[in-house]
Amino acid sequence: MSKVSRRDFIKFGAVSALAASGVYASDMPVFRDKDVKFDEEWDVVVIGSGFAGLAAGIKANERGNKVLILEKMGRVGGNSVINGGIFAVPNSELQKKNGVKDSKEIFISDCVKAGLGLNHVDQLAILADRAVDTFNFTVKHGAKYLDKLLLEGGHSVPRTYYTSNTSGSGIVQPLAETFKNLQGCELRTRCKFDEFVTDENGAIVGVAVRNDYKFDKNLFSDDKENKSGERKFIKAKKGVVLASGGFCSDKFFRKLQDPRAVPEFDTTNHPGATAGALISALKIGALPVQIGWIQYIPYKCPDEKGNGITSKFASQAAFRYGILVDPKTGKRYMNELADRKIRADAMFRIIDAKNDSYPINLCDSVAAAKLVESDLANPMKNGVIMKFDTLADLAKYYKMPAGELEKTVERYNEFVKNGKDEDFDKPIKLTDGITISQAPFYAMRGAPKLHHTMGGVKINTKAQVLNIDDEPIKGLYAAGEVTGGTHGASRLGS
Repeated sequence: MSKVSRRDFIKFGAVSALAASGVYASDMPVFRDKDVKFDEEWDVVVIGSGFAGLAAGIKANERGNKVLILEKMGRVGGNSVINGGIFAVPNSELQKKNGVKDSKEIFISDCVKAGLGLNHVDQLAILADRAVDTFNFTVKHGAKYLDKLLLEGGHSVPRTYYTSNTSGSGIVQPLAETFKNLQGCELRTRCKFDEFVTDENGAIVGVAVRNDYKFDKNLFSDDKENKSGERKFIKAKKGVVLASGGFCSDKFFRKLQDPRAVPEFDTTNHPGATAGALISALKIGALPVQIGWIQYIPYKCPDEKGNGITSKFASQAAFRYGILVDPKTGKRYMNELADRKIRADAMFRIIDAKNDSYPINLCDSVAAAKLVESDLANPMKNGVIMKFDTLADLAKYYKMPAGELEKTVERYNEFVKNGKDEDFDKPIKLTDGITISQAPFYAMRGAPKLHHTMGGVKINTKAQVLNIDDEPIKGLYAAGEVTGGTHGASRLGS
């Protein structure tokens, strides 16, 4: 019997298991440089054009490299361009200006608590150490932020910036424009990465792609079924950066990891958030970390598809200054400022989708006035946030016991006045003394949605992708949601 190394054994086992599940085609192609003819060459090739990919491309060019960014979709930005435009920055100038005491240690503690202790703390330390520099990098290249701090879920202090246009596009668009104007750089859309090209030693020396690729959202698995585009081979002389994002829109692969994530379950992600690039990395020996942990975001509404436009009302008004109640009882059921996982899990316990019963997120006019005007006006225009003159009217509309709701609000208001939540230990000091008292009252139905895949490939503190022996795969780097370990079981709200 021939000798098989530990690395080969585990790698073969992982690939075989996925192949048996139908993830790979039977031949599972991995291209060797001696067998292909490269059509073009660059110093660095980046896979993905979200926050991580654009930042990697700009920084690589600053070091004198010719850089190609590949984006399989017809537009730039992936999930980053449609997200809420929030950016957590510990020890920021805005915190100092507002007298907020924060530190690297507090930030890491918040992350580890939300991540259930599964975090790779060495990666968290880098995140904390470089947050200010990264924020300044986005500002340098054109991103603009509001002069206010947000408190997002799981954070113990306000440390989150908000883009001036209240969207991730406020970061993506200026970074993309910066990159496209750099000498020796190209951002190529409708170009799908398929596989890595390796040399005889397993080092990554290029990529196999398809130009003129047309993503088909009607396919169950675009990665497996879509054959559009023209095959090309691109040489990467100095390295490939994998920044392809998560896989919450991959109906097959997400359910393989989390059986709750059935194909019908809604997600905040754009349709192209699939696992194809991640799987290609696993084929060439990248070590997977915590791929089964998927985050459900609690700020969403069952009355709108996808990401929607209600998140800011939920997270910045109802969750912080208001309450969430079970419509069947009119009572609270959670700490509204716990981390995302705790809140989503609590919502799952009371949702009765078969009977169209979802929790109600509510607040008063004082809380609603804290929002950017459009974050309230637009969802109201769409009919997903409702306005009521009295709590009794609110209860009647959502078919909940009015008397119990009024008792719940009265009890909660006493907690705010006394500075202690005796029911769920919500950190009352973060509510700024705002009760639910001033009409009109605002409410929406709430439901978690698939949001962020916590796991991915393992990297070291130099962003090198590691193999099963915990050694770098030469020529391969990764950044962003396609990596695993940083956030553990669940990441903070920004």
